[in-house]
Amino acid sequence: MTIELPSPDGTLRTYAPRPEPFRAAAGTAFTSRTVFSAAHVVADPYADVSPDSPAAVDWDATLAFRRHLWAQGLGVAEAMDTAQRGMGLDWAGAAELIRRSAAEAKAVGGRLACGVGTDQITGGSLTDIRAAYEEQLAVVAESGAQAILMASRALAATATGPEDYQEIYGHLLRQSAEPVVLHWLGPMFDPALEGYWGSADLDTATEVFLEVIAAHPDKVDGIKISLLDAGREIALRRRLPQGVRCYTGDDFHYPELIAGDERGFSHALLGIFDPLAPLAAQAVRHLDTGDVSGFRQLLDPTVELSCHLFQAPTRFYKTGVVLLAWLAGHQSHFTMVGGLQSARSLPHLARAYELADGLGLFPDPGLAEDRMKTLLALYGVPQ
Repeated sequence: MTIELPSPDGTLRTYAPRPEPFRAAAGTAFTSRTVFSAAHVVADPYADVSPDSPAAVDWDATLAFRRHLWAQGLGVAEAMDTAQRGMGLDWAGAAELIRRSAAEAKAVGGRLACGVGTDQITGGSLTDIRAAYEEQLAVVAESGAQAILMASRALAATATGPEDYQEIYGHLLRQSAEPVVLHWLGPMFDPALEGYWGSADLDTATEVFLEVIAAHPDKVDGIKISLLDAGREIALRRRLPQGVRCYTGDDFHYPELIAGDERGFSHALLGIFDPLAPLAAQAVRHLDTGDVSGFRQLLDPTVELSCHLFQAPTRFYKTGVVLLAWLAGHQSHFTMVGGLQSARSLPHLARAYELADGLGLFPDPGLAEDRMKTLLALYGVPQ
C-alpha cells in the first residue's frame, strides 16, 4: 500500500508506509534517569464549544493516555504547556486535570508532577501574583503530586527587575512542604515570557536563576530548562548545587543531554516523549545497563521528528503531538482544545506522519495509514 502526501511546494509524493511497528520490550522502572513525559489533553469532539469557551475535555481518553505513559515506565508531567496551559486550557480545567490525574496515579502507582502557575489572572501586583501561585500550589499539594513551578506571564509583565523574581520565588520555595521543580520556559515556547528572571540577556537571567536556587537548595528537587540551547543547559547544570537535578526540556538536543558526559547528565521532562513513549523508554533502559551506544542508536533518529514538530512557531508543537496520538490509536479523533488542530499546515502534518511512521511509532500502521488518508481526503488530496 502507498499513500500520496503533499509537499510544501504543492506537489504530491508517494510514500510506502512501514509494515511493522517498533516493538519495545517490557521492562522495569528506570534506574539511571528520572524521566517525565509532558502529556497532552484529549478534547471532547462532541462538545458544542467555541475557541473562546472553557476547554471541553474527554476525561476517559485523557486519563487512558496517562496510563499508557505510566505503563512504559515514564512519569507524567501534568498540566504543563503540552496540555495547552494558556492555549485553550484555563486554570479551572487544569485544576480538574490535576485532581483526576493524581487520583489515577495513586490507583496505578504512577509518578506525577504538576504545573503550578498564575494563569487564573492576567496581571496584577506582586501580591496578586504570589496569591495566584499559592492557590495553585495548594491544589497540587492536596493532590499529593510533586509541584513544578512554571514561568508566569503575569510576573513577566509586572516584574520591574530581578529582585521581584527573587521575592516571589523565594516566598514560594520557603512555604513549599516538599522540593519542587523550577521551570524556565523560553520565549520560543511562549513569547509572553521574554525577559524572564528580569533580563532579556540570557547570561544575566541565568545568574538570577542560579541565585534563587542557591538560596533554597533544599527546596529545589531540580530545574527544567526549555531554551533549546544545549550548550547553555550543560553550563548551567554544572553549576547546580549538589543534589539539584537538571531535567532537560530541550526537544532538539535531548539524546546528547540525557546521555551526558564525564561531568554529568540531564534527566528529562519532555513534550516529545508524549509520542515517543515506548521508544524513549526502551532507550533509557539501555542507559540503565550502561549501554550509551544503544541508547543513542534508538533515540538519535527521533530528533528529526522532534525538530519538525517543534519548528517555529514552536508553541504550536502540540498540534503534531495530538495528530500522532490519533494516528497511533490513543484517541478516536483529531480535534484539540481551542481548535488548535488547525494550527499547522497539511504538508507539516503529512511530514510528521511520514517521520513517525518511519520510526515505527504506530502500533497499527494500517490504522495510521487509513486515518491519514481520511485527513488528506478532508483537504481534497486524491489517493
